[in-house]
Amino acid sequence: MATEREKYPMASMGFLEAAVKISHTSPDIPAEVQLSMREHFLRRTQRMQRQATEPASSTRHSSFKRHLPRQGSLDLGYDYDVDEQPTSIGRIKPELYKQMTTENDESGNSEGGKNCGKINFSLRYDYENEMLLVNILKAFDLPAKDLCGSSDPYVKIYLLPDRKQKFQTRVHRKTLNPTFDESFQFPVPYDELPVRKLHLTVFDFDRFSRHDMIGEVILDNLFEASDLSRETSIWKDIQYATSESVDLGEIMFSLCYLPTAGRLTLTVIKCRNLKAMDITGYSDPYVKVSLICDGRRLKKKKTTTKKNTLNPTYNEAIIFDIPPESMDQVSLHISVMDYDLVGHNEIIGVCRLGSGAEGLGRDHWNEMLAYPRKPIAHWHPLLEPKKSEKEWKARTASFDSQGSCPSPKPPASP
Repeated sequence: MATEREKYPMASMGFLEAAVKISHTSPDIPAEVQLSMREHFLRRTQRMQRQATEPASSTRHSSFKRHLPRQGSLDLGYDYDVDEQPTSIGRIKPELYKQMTTENDESGNSEGGKNCGKINFSLRYDYENEMLLVNILKAFDLPAKDLCGSSDPYVKIYLLPDRKQKFQTRVHRKTLNPTFDESFQFPVPYDELPVRKLHLTVFDFDRFSRHDMIGEVILDNLFEASDLSRETSIWKDIQYATSESVDLGEIMFSLCYLPTAGRLTLTVIKCRNLKAMDITGYSDPYVKVSLICDGRRLKKKKTTTKKNTLNPTYNEAIIFDIPPESMDQVSLHISVMDYDLVGHNEIIGVCRLGSGAEGLGRDHWNEMLAYPRKPIAHWHPLLEPKKSEKEWKARTASFDSQGSCPSPKPPASP
């Protein structure tokens, strides 16, 4: 049989002739044409075989879970036994798409951490006149906000928590590296400096629309670089922001849980640097604490109201009776309110506690459970109600499927 294949090398191509369907009544086709037709049919057969071995699009998308492991173990360099002939279209090259995906990821990462430039300023305290001297020197490598590829930057300066006194530099036209060299004075006693924060906000001036915010710098510790006895130059990265951050203040309270009695005691100690809500520059704050379970408020209690102050002291205890088996399913919602004699009381800020809370609210709760019968006190920053609500819903979404919350134990009769 080997001899016959050597003698008749075209016998193995009989199926090709049948597929081509050459008419026996037509004139003989030249040998070159027949060879060309056979090569074309061979390439077409090879392509059909490759398509049969690769999964169809509908099959790959039918099960996302089955697709992921196959994709993870699949070698992107497809190997075939048949040598390919170069064609006008060619085969899809996955390595090209892999490179494109990598470039897109890199560009996405660069957008996530936007470069907003740097700002240079100096601080010095005038002991004789009790003034904090802030000198805005220059900014470097600001992002372009205008269509011409430039910006018109200026800087707003606050000494938090006071927002009534605000300073602003001149606008510098069409530059990404402005030199301001402007000085400003904030009257403040030296003893108050540790609780004050310097807030710099960089804007792009726009004559016909709302000014674009470039970014901000918040210096929490004014003594970070020196004791302010002499002028100290400071460089800071400008942090990306779309709206001005508002310092709402902080609240200090302690938590204590007695498992045997099923009693949770929250002691509101004091607040500091609260946001001024009245035209007098002060607020009339009180604290409201709500016991929450499955999105329902079971109980609420509140402290007394302190008049005309941004730093109230309470030292008032709020008690809830909660059985130990319900502690993982309840949470506390703390709101600092401003009392208004006429109209609705306004929310200054909120914070949340519980197993499903975030950050310090969760850590404080877990520390209370880890050390029963011991009061645990911490400062908590106040958040805006809308922001806190979004974070809370995201954190507690996983708890909704755990069933309804057992009702807290009714308060003990006196």
